[in-house]
Amino acid sequence: MASTADGDMGETLEQMRGLWPGVEDLSLNKLATSLGASEQALRLIFSIFLGYPLALFYRHYLFYKDSYLIHLFHTFTGLSIAYFNFGHQFYHSLLCVVLQFLILRLMGRTITAVITTLCFQMAYLLAGYYYTATGDYDIKWTMPHCVLTLKLIGLCIDYYDGGKDGNSLTSEQQKYAIRGVPSLLEVAGFSYFYGAFLVGPQFSMNHYMKLVRGQLTDIPGKMPNSTIPALKRLSLGLVYLVGYTLLSPHITDDYLLTEDYDNRPFWFRCMYMLIWGKFVLYKYVTCWLVTEGVCILSGLGFNGFDENGTVRWDACANMKVWLFETTPRFNGTIASFNINTNAWVARYIFKRLKFLGNKELSQGLSLLFLALWHGLHSGYLICFQMEFLIVIVEKQVSSLIRDSPALSSLASITALQPFYYLVQQTIHWLFMGYSMTAFCLFTWDKWLKVYRSIYFLGHVFFLSLLFTLPYIHKAMVPRKEKLKKRE
Repeated sequence: MASTADGDMGETLEQMRGLWPGVEDLSLNKLATSLGASEQALRLIFSIFLGYPLALFYRHYLFYKDSYLIHLFHTFTGLSIAYFNFGHQFYHSLLCVVLQFLILRLMGRTITAVITTLCFQMAYLLAGYYYTATGDYDIKWTMPHCVLTLKLIGLCIDYYDGGKDGNSLTSEQQKYAIRGVPSLLEVAGFSYFYGAFLVGPQFSMNHYMKLVRGQLTDIPGKMPNSTIPALKRLSLGLVYLVGYTLLSPHITDDYLLTEDYDNRPFWFRCMYMLIWGKFVLYKYVTCWLVTEGVCILSGLGFNGFDENGTVRWDACANMKVWLFETTPRFNGTIASFNINTNAWVARYIFKRLKFLGNKELSQGLSLLFLALWHGLHSGYLICFQMEFLIVIVEKQVSSLIRDSPALSSLASITALQPFYYLVQQTIHWLFMGYSMTAFCLFTWDKWLKVYRSIYFLGHVFFLSLLFTLPYIHKAMVPRKEKLKKRE
């Protein structure tokens, strides 16, 4: 779903709403106050947009230059952004990067190095959550650190795969396996790349090294023609930003906790949760589109060509906007939202648990990892527990409709398709909002209050379906022998 960084980005955008009054003093603190934001929020927004001039500098002055200069540029700019936002606490990221390099060098391509990395990096992140936790979203050093944690774990696993025989690896593992030995400067440049340090997206060391070598371009030997694609993503991000800024004063998380919400009719509470559930995700969409534009402009977003020879700039895409806006299914939203983080978890957690021999167990453990990675609040666990439950039930419903001749025929009636779509979208976003309630409110006293106000509708609805659908399937789907006779 989304990350801790997601929540902090969202808080930033919420704080940036409001009109632009006159500014008498150019200090960050007074400027932030005049905008109705915190100073930390203004610093973060500024840092995200700073990626565009940095990418332009790289394109015009460092493209095809010595690799050490590019690594130094990425390291210096990333550390500067970290210091600008978090002051002396930038040492947390620097410490983990240096220690990770030492783990790679001292432990080599061993399973011990992988286990040590996983334990250390996650323990450091969780300790950070524990010692900095408050009752609200705060912009603090743990925000970019959760992004860095996945980067460094993935780096170690890819380095471990690089020591294996190619025949023992899947095609995907071969693509990401690191055959060489990364230097400290390479690891630092990879970790601090300005276009992804604060809020993502995730990318591999091999992809980063292609950028440094000047290989991520649609015209070999020349700068990539990525300015227009980058501006398109930036423009789309600004559209979402404007929409969110205009509507955010009227659709808030806090309203869910008010007495006015509790006193409203049940249908109103559900409809508000439905609308809020869709709207609350727009703050994440905004930031990911803006940072994707930075990655495209630098060339990191280059993803080869499609079968028609058209250039693809989606290597760092964290959103499939059209799918996100139109899909009536939960799986569709998952496939369109926070793409690179989901791909990371699938590649390094879910598929690595294949030895368990149980797909549902692997999926459950992957979601548990995601929940812990987001933070220590109970709301994250509840959110991903709901995601797991919803995905299982959605698969059961799809199987029932596909296998039942009666339901299959009913579902294929063209005239009823708009009605089906409307019903699906209503269910989809109502319970997406139900899940996001726990994610956004995150402490048990808050999300429990809201769930009580709508009688735990999401849990009741999906748990009931989970236990009754097998019996419905048995009653409505003929046995294979009967089907063969009919054929």
